[in-house]
Amino acid sequence: MALIKKFRIKSYKKNKSIIEFENVTLAYGNRIILDNISFKINEGQIFGMLGPNGVGKSTIFNLITGLINPKHGKIKINGEDVSQYPVYMRTKKFQVGYVPQHGGFFHDLTLHDNLKAISEIVIEDKNLRQERIDFLLSKFELENIKNIKAKFLSGGQKKKLVISLSLLSNPKVLLLDECFAALDVLTIKMLQEIIVNLQQESQITICICDHQARDLLACVDIAMILSNCKVIAQDTPSNLVKDINAQNAYFGSSFKFN
Repeated sequence: MALIKKFRIKSYKKNKSIIEFENVTLAYGNRIILDNISFKINEGQIFGMLGPNGVGKSTIFNLITGLINPKHGKIKINGEDVSQYPVYMRTKKFQVGYVPQHGGFFHDLTLHDNLKAISEIVIEDKNLRQERIDFLLSKFELENIKNIKAKFLSGGQKKKLVISLSLLSNPKVLLLDECFAALDVLTIKMLQEIIVNLQQESQITICICDHQARDLLACVDIAMILSNCKVIAQDTPSNLVKDINAQNAYFGSSFKFN
């Protein structure tokens, strides 16, 4: 597959971090999931997380959204410690959107009614709701299927719907959990292009976790490797695949990026 990001957009990016983990530790009983990890995601960046199953990638999303809280350490959004903010406040105050790996929509509602239902929650101005829905239907080329029940959509169409739902509130940060899983090659390419276009057109900060290493590296600016409860490497895609720690923990010696 051709490389989606032919260049890494750096010039306009601000060095200001929008999400920051400071010495975060999380454990379930005696099992440590994250061990004193620290990293930053800069404003306007597409940031990727890679690592073996159970290493804590989805857990990091749960920490950002507030579904769980760390045992130790701080999680900051826009420089503010969000530990005491509940889920709905993090979504509203800090404009964080989330696309889950599975589900994320009402199966028995049409595509349009899904958008309408969520818009009534996240868009206060009634006059703006349909305008935003129409914009997203057009942006993701969903007009022709807007009256089809969500459960009858294809995998790619469902993914477009869930991303559209997450964008209704004009988020500044978008979290994508295993977004390439169980999709065909053409749908993955379509999704990569959507992600890159969201960055370029809307300057949304995007964080992706996935097991499809090549697909993730093709569209991110920076990626990090999680292993044994720690961040063991972080760099641009081309540099990361050459990193000896990343090779030993995740890629192996024969992995080729492009």
